[in-house]
Amino acid sequence: MFTIDPALFRPEAIAPETQALNHRIIAALGALPDKWAFPPADLRAARAAGKGPFPLAPRDPRAVDIQIPGRDGLVPARVIAPTDAAPAGVYLHFHGGGWTLGAHDQQDQILTPLVDLSGYAVVSVDYRLAPEHPYPAGPDDCEAAALWLLAECTARFGTRRLAIGGESAGAHLAVVTLLRLRDRHGIQPFHGANLVAGCYDLALTPSARRYGPTPLILTTRDVELFARSFLGDGADRADPDISPIHADLGGLPPALFSVGTADALLDDSLFMAGRWLAAGNAADLDVTPGGAHVFQYFDSPATTASLGRMAAFLKGLGAEG
Repeated sequence: MFTIDPALFRPEAIAPETQALNHRIIAALGALPDKWAFPPADLRAARAAGKGPFPLAPRDPRAVDIQIPGRDGLVPARVIAPTDAAPAGVYLHFHGGGWTLGAHDQQDQILTPLVDLSGYAVVSVDYRLAPEHPYPAGPDDCEAAALWLLAECTARFGTRRLAIGGESAGAHLAVVTLLRLRDRHGIQPFHGANLVAGCYDLALTPSARRYGPTPLILTTRDVELFARSFLGDGADRADPDISPIHADLGGLPPALFSVGTADALLDDSLFMAGRWLAAGNAADLDVTPGGAHVFQYFDSPATTASLGRMAAFLKGLGAEG
């Protein structure tokens, strides 16, 4: 259960360091050419070279590349595990990027601290990206990865304590995966969901529609065009497999929703956390004053605090079942 302090949403609640970071992001992104003028392959290459909106972190030397059997072929994934002890659990992670950009090896500024602080191993999935592989390709890969982890977790990691989550589009895919496991397979093997700035309504929540063009990572136009890339034209955006805000959310595990008040997707987390609770599930909401969309990719006091709360959430999940 959570209580939201309205003071978190007031301008005076924003830390000076957060304000300064936001100004730097807006200035840097505002000086770049329109990313939608370039094909997705070029944008992916730019991100891989550290020329996208997020700083490129050094890759964790502990990472091991693996292949997971999927519905339409092998799905690449990457494992980062603690080196000094057996994993306390396994966190199945889906990266962000509007279902169109990003990769499983570009989140180590988030994943490495979570491994070190929580003791969990992380399995980050390189699901197929749109528009080359539109819906349902990405969700299919994530579903396959979850089923693989359930089958392999004891032998490979020595634990059945499992968590699932991701950032932005990755948080969306995590919720869709939980619903598919429940509805298609009759199982709910995950002890918790770590959901960071997710997009849960692809028809756009009010905060996404009203956000406008300010280049603080994600704009209204970005959300619209990412959804179009993922879905094409004519999709039913009220379908719970597309917009899980419309799903029956009963029987899902405890969730931590993390979001900043300067995020275009603020309402997605506020609304989904409320629906999670209304369905009888445990939920907590971590709201960071002035936090931009997935601000956790940037080194700041707010990031340190947010990652610490995520790690505490993972550590506090129930014992193995």
